[in-house]
Amino acid sequence: MSMKIIICGAGQVGSSIARHLSAEDNDVIIVDQSEELVRKITNNLEVQGIVGFASHPDVLKQAGASEADMLVAVTASDEVNMVSCQLAHSLFKIPTKIARVREQHYLKPEWSDLFSPENMPIDHIISPEIEVANAINRRLEVPGAFNSISLFNDQIKIIGILIDNNCPLINTPLDQIKTTFSEVNIVVMSISRGGKSILPTLDEQIYPDDEIYFLVKAQELTRAMKAFGYGESAARKIVIAGGGNIGLHLAQIIQEKFSDTSLKLVEVDEDCADHAAKTLSKGIVLKGDALDPDVLNEANISSAETIITVTDEEEVNILCSLLAKRYGCQRAIALINTITYKSLITDLGVDVVVDPRAITVSSVMRHVRRGKIRSIYSLGEGIGEIIELDALETSPITGKKMKEIKFPKGVILGAVVRNDEITIPDQSTDIKANDRLVLFAPTNTIKKLEKLFSVRLEFF
Repeated sequence: MSMKIIICGAGQVGSSIARHLSAEDNDVIIVDQSEELVRKITNNLEVQGIVGFASHPDVLKQAGASEADMLVAVTASDEVNMVSCQLAHSLFKIPTKIARVREQHYLKPEWSDLFSPENMPIDHIISPEIEVANAINRRLEVPGAFNSISLFNDQIKIIGILIDNNCPLINTPLDQIKTTFSEVNIVVMSISRGGKSILPTLDEQIYPDDEIYFLVKAQELTRAMKAFGYGESAARKIVIAGGGNIGLHLAQIIQEKFSDTSLKLVEVDEDCADHAAKTLSKGIVLKGDALDPDVLNEANISSAETIITVTDEEEVNILCSLLAKRYGCQRAIALINTITYKSLITDLGVDVVVDPRAITVSSVMRHVRRGKIRSIYSLGEGIGEIIELDALETSPITGKKMKEIKFPKGVILGAVVRNDEITIPDQSTDIKANDRLVLFAPTNTIKKLEKLFSVRLEFF
C-alpha cells in the first residue's frame, strides 16, 4: 500500500525527494509559498501542489494532513520546518515527521530535549552541515576514495574510487579479480563510464577514468585499496577553506579522530574566524581570503596533503581547490552545489566533488522506509542505491541458493550477514530467514525487488 506524504519545500532537496517518492506510486503533496516552484514541480512530476506557508494549519489541512502518513519539512527556514512538524503532530496526528534543521544552536547537546516527543515531536532531524561534514570525514578516512559508506557496525565498506592509469586491475575481467588478488574478497557493485552506468557483469573490464563502487570487509580494506593502486596513508596535513558550520564541524571531527594531523583553517570573516579559534583546541585558524596566494602560503599549502574547500561560494571552492593543487597540494575536495559542473571540475583537477543536496536527500531517504530495510544510500542520480535489508521468511528468495535466484538486471548481492558472520556470496550461497543482505540496485529495479523481498521499498 502506498503512503501519503506531504513535503514542505519545493526547492532542490524537496523536489529530489518528491521525484524519488512519486516514482514509486506514493501519494505525494508538495507545499511551497512559491507559485513558480510548485508549478514547475507539478508539471514535471506526478505530484499534487499546494501554494502557501507550510507552517499554517489551513495550508496543511488543504494538503490532506489528516490522512497523511508522513511529513517531510525541508523549506529554507528552520523555524517553518519545526512549526510544521509541531502542527503535524498536535493537530493532525501524522505518525512520522522529518525536519531539516541547519542552525547549529538548536542542535547543541544542552538542548537535546527540545525535539523530544513531549516537547517538539520531530522523529528525525536532518542537519545538512553535520551530514556533509561527516561525509567528507568518511572520504578522509579512506585516502583515494571519493565516497565511503560503512555498514553493519563498520564491518562492511562500500568504497567509491576513480580508476587511474596506475591501477593493476585495468583490462582485467571482473571474474578474474578474485584470482589475481586471492587474499581479499572484492565485489564490484557499480561502474560509471563517461557519465553512463555500466552493468558490472563478470566479463566486464575496468578502464582508466571509470568510477567504480566496490564492497569489501573492513579488515581487508587496505589490501583492497592497494589492489586498485591506492596505497597512500591517511592525510596528515589538512587545510580547510571556510570556517562556517561545515568547516568548523569538520575541523572538530578531524581534531578528535586524527590526533596527529596538522590542521589549518582559513576563514575570511573576522567574527567567524574568532569563533573557530575559540572552539578548536588544536589547529591554527588563519584570518584571510582563501584565494589570496599569501594566505595560502601562510597555510603552507605546498606541503599539504589535502585541501577541503567548504565556503558558502562554490566559485571560491573551485578556484581555491585549483590554486592549491597548482601550489603543490596533493588532493582537493570541493563543496559544489551545481552538480552539473562535476565532470568539468574533476577534469580541471579537483579530486573529489561533494554535493550537499545529494547528501541531504540521501539522509532524508534513509528515514523514509518500511519493512525490514536497515539503511539505504544513494550513489547519485542515474546510478542506483546501496540497500541493507533483512530477508524475511515470506520472501521468495528465502531458502534458495544464489544460483536459483533471478535477481533483476543490474542488481548485485555483495554480502550476506548471518549470526554476525559476514560472507561474500557465490553461486552456492543460500539465503535464510533473518539474513542481512547488502546489495546494489539500479533505480529501475525497485518494483521487481519488492516482490523478491516481500517489502515495500518506499524510500526511493
